[in-house]
Amino acid sequence: MTRLPLSPALPGRLHPGRFLRAGALLAPLALLGGCGGGGTPLTFDLAALPGQARAGSAARSIVVSEPVGLQPMEADRIIVREPGGSLSFLGGGQWADRLPRLIQTRVIQSLENTGRLRSVSRPGDKVPSDYQLVSEIREFDINSGTGEAVVDLSAKLIAEGSGRVVNARVFTARVPVQKVDPQSAAAGLDAALGQVLADLVRWVNTAR
Repeated sequence: MTRLPLSPALPGRLHPGRFLRAGALLAPLALLGGCGGGGTPLTFDLAALPGQARAGSAARSIVVSEPVGLQPMEADRIIVREPGGSLSFLGGGQWADRLPRLIQTRVIQSLENTGRLRSVSRPGDKVPSDYQLVSEIREFDINSGTGEAVVDLSAKLIAEGSGRVVNARVFTARVPVQKVDPQSAAAGLDAALGQVLADLVRWVNTAR
């Protein structure tokens, strides 16, 4: 297990309404790897929000940038935050892609699935857009001290052309995990991300 000394993160702010739809957001986690024998790590995916009934188009376009984060968050490893604040890579499991790119993809898919935006794209797609969504992964790990999967994502909506920050918000979710192993950690982080995505999508579709 590789240990990465790091100062403890500031506690995330939890909105009381973020657990209301948790049951609907716990989509099955796709297990892509083998059984983990012979030292081969299991590979886990993260789920986008499912499609929803269209509730009127917002008639605007958004480009979603890849989230930024501390160096440990840039990899495809599952991270454990220990009581002293140090970070460790959890052995035996990994994400299906680099974490920022995987989160970017699921944000794009979740926004597309609402059917309320004219287009949702990546910066490299060179699609004209009204807003850019930029974000930072502040926390995406298992807190071994509290036994929780924690996802903390800050986001800004920026008007294209003027560069003006239209709105900004921090999204946080915490989900209990029974134990710190690859399957429990991946399932807990997937569930926590589902809650963050639900709040993020609702915010993007209503922010002005």
